[in-house]
Amino acid sequence: MDRQNCFHCGLDIIKAEEIIFDEKEFCCNGCKTVYEIFSLNDMICYYDFEKSPGATPQDINGKFDFLDNESIVSKLLEFQENSTAIISLNIPHIHCSSCIWILENLQRLQKGISTSQVNFPEKTVRITYNPETVSIKTIVYLLSSIGYEPYISLENYETGKNDVDRSLTYKLGVAFFCFGNIMLLSFPEYFEVKEFWLDQYRGFFRWLIFALSLPSFFYSASGYYVSAYKSIKSKMLNIDIPIALGIIVMFVRSTVDIVMDYGSGFFDSLCGLIFFMLLGKMFQIKTYSFLSFERDFKSYFPIAITKINSDASEESVPIYEVEKGDRLLIRNQELIPVDGILISEKAEIDYSFVTGEAIPITKHSGDKVFAGGKQMGKVIEMEVLHSVSQSYLTQLWSNDVFQKNVEQKHKTITDRISRYFTPILLLIAFSGFGYWIFIDTSIAFNVFTAVLIVACPCALALTAPFTFGNVLRILGKQKFYLKNALVIEQLAKVDTIVFDKTGTITTNKKSNISYEGVSLSDENLLLIKNVLRASNHPLSRMLYDYLPVVILQSKSAEETKKLKVDAFEEITGKGIQAQIFGYQIQIGSASFVQKSEDNSIQQTSVHIKIDGVYYGKYIFNNQYREGLEELFKNLSSRYQIKVLSGDNEGERSTLERLLPKGTELIFNQKPEQKLEFIKNLQEKGKNVMMVGDGLNDAGALAQSNVGISISENVNVFSPACDAILDANEFPKLDYFLKLSKNSITTIKMSFTLSLLYNVVGLSFAITGNLLPLVAAIIMPLSTVTIVSFVTVMSSYYASKK
Repeated sequence: MDRQNCFHCGLDIIKAEEIIFDEKEFCCNGCKTVYEIFSLNDMICYYDFEKSPGATPQDINGKFDFLDNESIVSKLLEFQENSTAIISLNIPHIHCSSCIWILENLQRLQKGISTSQVNFPEKTVRITYNPETVSIKTIVYLLSSIGYEPYISLENYETGKNDVDRSLTYKLGVAFFCFGNIMLLSFPEYFEVKEFWLDQYRGFFRWLIFALSLPSFFYSASGYYVSAYKSIKSKMLNIDIPIALGIIVMFVRSTVDIVMDYGSGFFDSLCGLIFFMLLGKMFQIKTYSFLSFERDFKSYFPIAITKINSDASEESVPIYEVEKGDRLLIRNQELIPVDGILISEKAEIDYSFVTGEAIPITKHSGDKVFAGGKQMGKVIEMEVLHSVSQSYLTQLWSNDVFQKNVEQKHKTITDRISRYFTPILLLIAFSGFGYWIFIDTSIAFNVFTAVLIVACPCALALTAPFTFGNVLRILGKQKFYLKNALVIEQLAKVDTIVFDKTGTITTNKKSNISYEGVSLSDENLLLIKNVLRASNHPLSRMLYDYLPVVILQSKSAEETKKLKVDAFEEITGKGIQAQIFGYQIQIGSASFVQKSEDNSIQQTSVHIKIDGVYYGKYIFNNQYREGLEELFKNLSSRYQIKVLSGDNEGERSTLERLLPKGTELIFNQKPEQKLEFIKNLQEKGKNVMMVGDGLNDAGALAQSNVGISISENVNVFSPACDAILDANEFPKLDYFLKLSKNSITTIKMSFTLSLLYNVVGLSFAITGNLLPLVAAIIMPLSTVTIVSFVTVMSSYYASKK
């Protein structure tokens, strides 16, 4: 088949449907229009930065009409004063240098915009504009028209941006400044050079070093003192106690050395220790801040909805102003924000957002509709029964059992080791001091200081942060984003994996379509395709995309031209009837084409009838993700595998063929039943990982030891979870689990090395044969060695595919 790539978005173009403009091929009128906009504004260099950088603009007619409401806009704005307003918009499609360039040159496309600045990691653009010249609605529609549709949710309206805590960054900066300067000033002391000016100002430089150490000691290391104090107060000995004690002892001993003119002290090692400890902590907590792991229903709900007033006029009102008894207008593809009664005759509502059931449900006038459903098809009207705060969806999300237990603390591997290491180290230090104090006071203090310095557990404390930090970075590059380093430890403990079906092991982007019935002629296929062009129903769109492949196998490109449809009617919940070239076409359900069908066969199908003659049906089976069979085969050797689904049992036989024998399949599961299933497994002593994709999985994801959300777009959709996995990387799940186990192995190996070093160092220190100065030099060397080891080993394991 002859295929081209769209000049704008890079998608494949079927030759019969390509659009030629300015000697360039485009996949649709949307991409062509964006090219025209850039061309007219002399911005074609957009395509010089990256090849095919754009996205196809979607039809958003009426989607952002709520931005006419000034009270809503005022809550979205960061700043507004006279002729200047500033707003930050989330643009999920930002992905390359071309995106940055076009979004930072919006002033060339729209009068009234003065500046626009992109924050690439957070995928936002901050726009400064003149509200007297251009409205925020116009700006949003401009962005949408060029393929950069903003993502605005109820969460933006209610809470705005959270303040970022940068205290660790400041502490790290201060520690680095102190460490660097003290190292430079201490350099001559290492060689004991006899030089007049050095000898003349040696005292001055020592006191300068002392002064430079104070910010690092009191400010940068303050977190360790607080942690140690809280640990002692709670009668739990953590690894921060010997760290804090070691820092204090080094500072006091170094200060005594300077005051008594014994030497320059160990301020360089002290500040180096603090710097490396903070660097490790920064590395550990550094995760991808542009991802949200704590989303709730507010992240997905629209800010405003169209309300029908008593005089039949329509207005956009904020969601929280909707009250019982109001009449609302819900457009195609809009999310129903509140519970209510359907006023319109019929509606097709997709509840997969809440239940996971992939097939739309038909509702009739007078039926109750719940929040979270998505309207499919023509505009409907409904009457509000409950406000947002009282709706079923809000209550579901607010239910305590659906929340991750913040009190549930998992002891890290470092905490478990420090439980024994800390008291043993303190016992050795005080025992050595107690023994030597009766022999030689000077040696006693040297032994006490040397033990705490040489065995200061910085290498132990840095092992896990640097290993996990490196693994977080490696996983992030492969589009597996973890909430924090603790998730890696939890992944390594998993013994049971539970998968959701719809949207997790299946993909929503395509469907496996087959045909049953009388063979359709090329002419009939051409008629069906042209009728489907006018429909926006998901099944119609999938079938429309599927048919060109069938047609082109026997038709020439010239014959697949677009035909004029003389009459067209789409009946919600039933199907399409149309007239084209004198032919009567009916496409839809079995009852719509008056064909009896065995109800025991649970499958999604579209039936075809032409001029009163029934031909057959197209059957839509879920398309399972690539690599699923191999992934489950690899996982089944080490884990118990289970599949939960909100769907019916229509695909049980298909799943049993795909999945390893013994895989437990459970269907017709409601959200609370999924949660209960996970809880029952945990009560049996299982460490459970749940892999899901939607709000219907939120309870199970929260209850599980590790909850992983599969997402087609990691910046837009994910319920509360511990990790977000890009859908395209789903086949790598086994590799990610192996890497987690290997990272724990790396930590244990480095702990062993560190303990061996401590044993050797302590044997010299306790006998008084190790001077504090030598211990202070050895200590950072061991730290560098351990950090290098864990970085190399974690990278080695990551390279083993």
